[in-house]
Amino acid sequence: MDSEIITHAAFNLRKRMVNFNDHIEPFTVSKSQALIDANHLHSSWLDYDLKTLISDKNGNLLSSDPSNFINDLPADFSLLQLLQDYRDQQFMIKINNRHYRAIIITHQEVLAFIALPIDVHHQYLIQFNRQLSLILIAITLLLVSVAALSVHWGFAPLATIVQKMKGINLQRLDERIVVGDMPLELRPLTESYNSMMVKLESNFESLSRFSDNIAHELRTPIATLSTQTQVMLTKPRESDEYIEQLHHQHDTLKQLSAMINDMLLLAKTQKELSDSQISHVDIESLITKLIDYYEMIAEDREIIFEKSGDFKTVLGDKGLLQRLFANLMSNAIYYAASNSTIMISATVLTSSTSLNAPKDDIQSPEQLWLRITMTNRLDKPLNQIEADKLFERFYRHDKTNTMHSGTGLGLSIVQAIANAHNGKVSITIKDECLFEVAVKLLIAR
Repeated sequence: MDSEIITHAAFNLRKRMVNFNDHIEPFTVSKSQALIDANHLHSSWLDYDLKTLISDKNGNLLSSDPSNFINDLPADFSLLQLLQDYRDQQFMIKINNRHYRAIIITHQEVLAFIALPIDVHHQYLIQFNRQLSLILIAITLLLVSVAALSVHWGFAPLATIVQKMKGINLQRLDERIVVGDMPLELRPLTESYNSMMVKLESNFESLSRFSDNIAHELRTPIATLSTQTQVMLTKPRESDEYIEQLHHQHDTLKQLSAMINDMLLLAKTQKELSDSQISHVDIESLITKLIDYYEMIAEDREIIFEKSGDFKTVLGDKGLLQRLFANLMSNAIYYAASNSTIMISATVLTSSTSLNAPKDDIQSPEQLWLRITMTNRLDKPLNQIEADKLFERFYRHDKTNTMHSGTGLGLSIVQAIANAHNGKVSITIKDECLFEVAVKLLIAR
């Protein structure tokens, strides 16, 4: 609106300047005063408190309205400079600590300066800006407070998880977080936490059992060695007795050494193989050599081997795979019925067709697997529940069998080696007397 008032005043003044100059020449101080007096006839000019300055073309001030307005001008005030900077354009100017919207118009030898006080508007804007700033600050504080409360309430369930994690110890591994008590956003985290605790509890229990089994298995032979040695030292004996006792102790030490080697091998195969360990392994050649070796032992019990199927080259560590199949063949011979056949077969499978593929397989459907099955007839019936326990460390199903004085780690080693190769081993009992072990390994491309 200020701009429109200035424009309207400038238009009226310019019009009167034209009419006035049509009758009087040249322009003098008296003429400029008459021009101003003529403008005062317009009530709008007075209503808005317009200020007017008239000067000649050289910038010399001739008159002002009101008359005392000229006294408010600063010493460096120059209409010519303002004309040069703002010709026919409205601009803002500050005179005697008052704010004005102004314009300079020209006509022949006359310069006219029209100014409209805008102190009220300026103060209003300052007050408005101040109030707006206060409102924005208040809104910002309110939003920050709401956000802080929302974050506090939103993350409050995390405190439950934090407290549970702080309270974890060997006696409280069975504690879980109720998923239903958590908000939807945190339920996946809660489920992952519970899953982690299940695995942790299971692994700790397995480790505890393993430690107990190690202590038990080592205690017996060491106690035997200690007792035998004490007995031999109670009195002088014949050399034959010493030699016989040394043979017994040597057998016990061999058993201890085999057990320690098996435990070291188990520790070695607890993680996946490194790239330097993986190579192409000819499974058919490896199994053929093992059959040639174990055939001599199997002949004493009239047990024969039959091999069939397409044995592909697989990826893995040759030494570990040799130990895997050696353990399987050794167990098959010692626990198979006399005058029976141990059948070894191979089948090629894909990830999409393999029924025994691990649940966490992420290979493409084109990935090929070699499934090697070793089947033998047992001398005594065995159910599936008992068969599943055979993978437990130091577990022996037939503790009365003196033919095979193993450590109870054979199938545990087989399972650990298969897992280290990203494969899988399983046992299936058919008709209670048919024992089938299946090993799945990745085929080399």
